[in-house]
Amino acid sequence: MTSADADPNQRQHLTVSGQDIDLLATELAQWLGTKVEADEEPKVTSITRPETGGMSSTTLLFDAEWSEHGQPAGGSFVARLAPDADAFPVFEKYDLATQFAVIAGVAEATDLPVPTLCWLETGSDNALGAPFFVMRRVSGRVPEDNPPYVFTGWLFDATPEQRYAITRHTVAAIAKVHSIDNPAERFPMFAGEGSSLRRHFDAQKAWYDWALANDGYRIPILERAFEWLEANWPAEPSDDVLSWGDARPGNIMFDEFDPVAVLDWEMAAIGPRELDVAWTILIHRFFQDIATRFDQAGLADYMRRGDVEKLYEEFSGHAVRDLDWYLMYSALRHGIVMARIRRRMIHFGEAADNDDRDDYVMHRPLLEALLDGTYSWD
Repeated sequence: MTSADADPNQRQHLTVSGQDIDLLATELAQWLGTKVEADEEPKVTSITRPETGGMSSTTLLFDAEWSEHGQPAGGSFVARLAPDADAFPVFEKYDLATQFAVIAGVAEATDLPVPTLCWLETGSDNALGAPFFVMRRVSGRVPEDNPPYVFTGWLFDATPEQRYAITRHTVAAIAKVHSIDNPAERFPMFAGEGSSLRRHFDAQKAWYDWALANDGYRIPILERAFEWLEANWPAEPSDDVLSWGDARPGNIMFDEFDPVAVLDWEMAAIGPRELDVAWTILIHRFFQDIATRFDQAGLADYMRRGDVEKLYEEFSGHAVRDLDWYLMYSALRHGIVMARIRRRMIHFGEAADNDDRDDYVMHRPLLEALLDGTYSWD
């Protein structure tokens, strides 16, 4: 959901890639022939580019079949591709090798259900013209962003008890990610000198500059948030953990109400545990506030701040610190995402521009209330 003027009950078309889907199927089939011991070239029997997927990369869902020594083989797969050079990417860099390594590391260190990894291609001169990796596809359902789950869908139709089960499963998954021992040693690509929180914050500032400010798209409300965060810096951040990054139910696949796959590690980092706890609270409030803005009830009983805090302590043994600071930080981070996506939509003719740059942040009222100290949570 990225436009404040759109009907929230309707799926919005958002440009992710201009690549020809049939050509991709042919290229995938040829490439698979170099990866498996097939008797003859594999066949890609179906391929789709889901509109409900994220906008930071291209996701392909495909089925393939072949035979090995006369025996049938194949299955259902997911390919994740780095964004096209001309796709107005959300992130300056898109490191699929790191994502692949994080998924492998989480699978090794925990019993979290992550998809089975198959192959990684890091060169830009490979079969699909961009880095990509392939994993086995898991069947299930997710709370959708487009249209938002606060208006329609299986989670909207669930009982309060079923929604609370989703909250529990989500917080339990976050706690398991945070339980991984020696995260800086296990994931050295995220290690660095000094405070992990300062490194994380500086990276967000650099991303804001690249995505918006350096092109003349300064967003005053985001710059106010940066200033507030500096002025209210936590005195003693909690210990470092592996941060999932985009920790929320929308990145968990469920069989009924049981998790079967934990997805999307593109924002993973090393940092305080509150990064993930605050993010999952904030992202739901982003959607819930959309519902109330349209005079609809949404899901006020779901992913409540108090519930998440209590459950996180139950599952992890750690009480969160400075959560108001991290909620502000989450609102800032999500604001950069929203503003960059707004620029992208304008670029592709999917949204109109206006002179008030703060309107690039769809949750502007939420962020304004946080800055004013007037936002009401549970």
